[in-house]
Formats: sequence, structure tokens, C-alpha cells
Amino acid sequence: MSESKLQRAVGVRDVAALAGVSRQTVSRVLNDHPDVAPETHARVVAAMEELGYRMNNAARALGTHRTRTIGVLASDALQYGPSRSMAAIEASARAAGYWITAAFADSGDEASVTAAIEHLRAQSVDGLIVFAPHARTLDVLDALRITTPVVILHAAERADFSVDQRAGARLAVEVLASAGHERIAHLAGPADWLEAVARAAGFAQELEERGLPAGAVFEGDWSPRSGHEAAAAVITSGVTAVFAANDQMALGLIGGLRAAGVAVPEQISIVGFDDVPDAAYAWPPLTTVRQDFEEVARLAVAQVISGSGAVDSSGRAGSDGGAARRVTDPIAPVLVVRDSVVPPLV
Repeated sequence: MSESKLQRAVGVRDVAALAGVSRQTVSRVLNDHPDVAPETHARVVAAMEELGYRMNNAARALGTHRTRTIGVLASDALQYGPSRSMAAIEASARAAGYWITAAFADSGDEASVTAAIEHLRAQSVDGLIVFAPHARTLDVLDALRITTPVVILHAAERADFSVDQRAGARLAVEVLASAGHERIAHLAGPADWLEAVARAAGFAQELEERGLPAGAVFEGDWSPRSGHEAAAAVITSGVTAVFAANDQMALGLIGGLRAAGVAVPEQISIVGFDDVPDAAYAWPPLTTVRQDFEEVARLAVAQVISGSGAVDSSGRAGSDGGAARRVTDPIAPVLVVRDSVVPPLV
């Protein structure tokens, strides 16, 4: 290849010349147009590879009004659920031939959320996936006029796609009650998290339907430290079992109980939520509720790519501009039984 060609970026004109086709044909191949003969498609692709042609997303957007890029508004990304969702979204997007661009925001700060969304919209993304663990994030979306598809995650019952948080909490209480526990407490997540509220509601509902007394509720902040610090109050409450709203708090609680001389699970049984990698290797191995983050991500990415449904004034996918709707039924959680639950001491 000549020095002059090395000195400039390879363009569609170069690909067309080498493949012996028109620039319009190259454009059709680049944009996955079905009206291209297989042999022609293969010849164009071979020419692109030989020349080292790289797609210019800005140029593609001018012709197709699509950048094949999905914007992700992420918040609380240090928490296990959001971090797993981010990785799963990127994998699903890449498998579909898309890329993601992410903006991080403090979901409790309306100005931060607004700035992050505007940053993503300025990049002409084909759609948005928004982590909305707090109701305030949804309030910001309601105030914006977003014309691209928007999918909401991590907002419990207000999400477009989610694992059923209430059902997961009920599974946790069920395994404890089935083992014979009647005095069951809940180590809850932060009260301003929609998923924490849903898990607490499921905990209370399952106790009530089983005719068990209302359980003591201790609030944590998702961290192992808060679980460890809750140990003293758990011991004082006299309960024989605890459902912790996430595994990190459950693992911290186990450490705190043991530091106070309480045997787990012999004296107090524990169930967590999420099935983090450490859960299987704790001592005792932690019984927990698993969420299918990969399936949620796959559904979210597919929804953005398809652009199905109108988008109402709140930016949520709706039906003919009507009220925001749930796109699918929540995904069923799975109880993972390990060794942290045994019958209570008589």
C-alpha cells in the first residue's frame, strides 16, 4: 500500500474501488441492508478487512439515524447488583453488534442524574438503559422529554424488567419458616432504595400469610460493616433467624454474631439475597436468593434495539403514548439452599 494511503483514513470510496462495487453498495453492507447478494457482501467485507477500514459511527448515524450505541445511566455501581447489571448489559449489547457508553450519577441527586442523561443524549445514543434504584431518578425522567427508547432497571415494581424482589424475599422467609423458625427478623437495605422496600414488603407479607408474628426489622446500608454492627441488636431481639436483604450484610452479620460468641446456624440461621460469588465459600456456605442479572440485561438491550412501543412524555416505553407500562412479567428468583439454615434449638 502506498505511503499516501497510509497517511489518510481509509474511506468508503476505497472499499468500493477494491471490491468493484458502488459506494451505495458498501453503505448497504455497513448498515446491514438485506438487499445485498451474499457474494457481494462477502467481497465488500473482504475489502474492508484488507484495507483496515473502520466504521465511523458518526457517518453511519447521518445515513441511518442510528449509532448502534446504547447509553447506560448507572448509579451506585459499587453495589453488587448494579455492577453485575453493567457487565451483563455490555456483554448482551456486544453480542448484538452494539456498544454501550456509560455515564455515572448519584441517583439521589437530581442535578447529577439530569446532567448524566443529557450527556448521553448528546451522543445520539439509540436508546437509554437507566438504573433507577431511588424514586428520585424516576422523578427526573418524568420531567424530561426523551424521544429515544428508555428502559428502567433496578426499580423493583417500577422497573421495565426485573427479578421479582417480593417473591425473592418470600422465598427467604419460606425456607426459614419451613425449618421451624417462628421468630424471624429482617436486616433491611436502605429505606430509600426501591428494591429494599420491595424485599421488606415481601418479608412482611410472607410472615403474615403464615400467621407468624411480625418480625423485627433492622436497617443496614448494604455493606458488610452494617451487617456486622447489627449483630448486637439481633442478639438482643431474641430471634432465631434473620433474612438479610443482601449477601454482603448477611456475611457481615455472620461475622458479628460469631465475634459475640453466637453460633451460626446452630443458634441463629441466616439467609441472604443476590448469591454473590463469596456466598458459596463463606462459613457456613450461605443460603441465599439468586437473581438472573444476565436475563434482565438481555431483555433490556433487546428492548432498546427493537425500539418497540411508543415513548410517552416521561420517556418510558408506553402504548401509543399512554401511561408507562410493564414490558414483561418479573423474572422468578431462585432459592439457593446451602448450610446457613437449620431448625431452631428447642
